[in-house]
Amino acid sequence: MTDMEQYRAEVAEMTFEKSMEELERLVDELEQGGVDLDRSLEIYERAVVLRDHCRAILDDGQRRIQKIMETADGVRTEDLRVE
Repeated sequence: MTDMEQYRAEVAEMTFEKSMEELERLVDELEQGGVDLDRSLEIYERAVVLRDHCRAILDDGQRRIQKIMETADGVRTEDLRVE
């Protein structure tokens, strides 16, 4: 198993909150500067994995909410307002 495959497996087990924390940590590392090209590419690749994981969690949540909102008359969808 490659390092990136192992990282994907680790991310798959993370909660949304833990994934966001890790993503913020990676962004902070890039923003501090002084990171060589190889490390920058590694950070970017890991960030994409985390982004995709967070997006999948949010998409699943949206599907669950829509299912809850089903009525006998059909499906009722509403915009979710996050405050």
